[in-house]
Amino acid sequence: MTEGAEDFEVLFVCDRAFEKQARGIMAELPFAVKVKTIPSGKLRRYAHFSWWHYVRHFSIVMANIGDMFKTGAGFAASLWTLLRFRPDVVFAKGGYVCLPMGFAARLLHIPLVIHDSDVLPGLTNKVLARYASAIGTGMPLEHYSYNPAISRYVGVPINADIRAVTTKIEEKYREELGLPLDKKIVVAVGGGLGSVVINAAIIATAKNLADNKNILFYNITGTNNIDAAKEASRGLNNYIAEPFVYKGMHKVLGAADVVVTRASATTLQELAGLKKAVIAVPARQLSDQQQNAKMFAKYNAVIALQDDNLTDGLAGAVTELLDSYEHRDQLAENLHQFAKPDAARDMAHLIVAVVRGEDIA
Repeated sequence: MTEGAEDFEVLFVCDRAFEKQARGIMAELPFAVKVKTIPSGKLRRYAHFSWWHYVRHFSIVMANIGDMFKTGAGFAASLWTLLRFRPDVVFAKGGYVCLPMGFAARLLHIPLVIHDSDVLPGLTNKVLARYASAIGTGMPLEHYSYNPAISRYVGVPINADIRAVTTKIEEKYREELGLPLDKKIVVAVGGGLGSVVINAAIIATAKNLADNKNILFYNITGTNNIDAAKEASRGLNNYIAEPFVYKGMHKVLGAADVVVTRASATTLQELAGLKKAVIAVPARQLSDQQQNAKMFAKYNAVIALQDDNLTDGLAGAVTELLDSYEHRDQLAENLHQFAKPDAARDMAHLIVAVVRGEDIA
């Protein structure tokens, strides 16, 4: 590679569950990205489960055993994909689909770079870290046990369009999206596949606050959940449901007074960049999200609620934030301190350095 504009090819690999969303996202990029799916098994480990839960729910154990074979199939598919595509580097962002691809890269002696967004490293990255040529982290290195000689704190890469939202920009986004300027808007998003728990709680909250004509709920349900959400919200005039946002997600989030979201590191980093007041609801079974929410709540950067009491607690939290501009502003300001707008650039430099064989220090 040479300095300046460079010719490159990118292949995005995911599992079949995320294929539709991936193709929609990649279609919006300014350069062509091919999308390839491979089989992907996962290890079902739940933060709220003890060993006795697994005994009682033996189907989970059987599903884990079955997914071992999926992971094996994913490894074979990864080998075939890498032999055909012949990349200079494999970049793994975490998640179970990265495990067979990372192993295949190791076997074929292709440099591997990983990035860990979460405060608590995931199992896949823990395993792949021993084979990595470089590691980028979303939080300061003190939160990780990675080899410091190959690790760099870069932050979480986010869309370049994301910036702190002023009142003027918020109004502009609302006008573009056809949202009212005279109402307080609560945007809810449950991650790439949506969240049944958040959907149900948002609809219940919208019903509880239906008499308040100054509040509008905008719920991104997830593609597979949209029909159920529309049925459950039938007759509500303060509620809008959308299945998924492929383009301009930063505008939807930027148009909000309050955002209710899962506690994924990427989403929280985007909201930090946008400087928004956030209610974070970590998935009960995901330790990484639990730790993300715990850390940000420690710095009074989000309000953290839990799945188990979300329906009961969400209406009160939303009402309190919408009634207090000072509280919203303080939360947003504290979260904004975690924004690292150059994370994507710094991560790209790290990947390129590995390809070139340069010192990553």
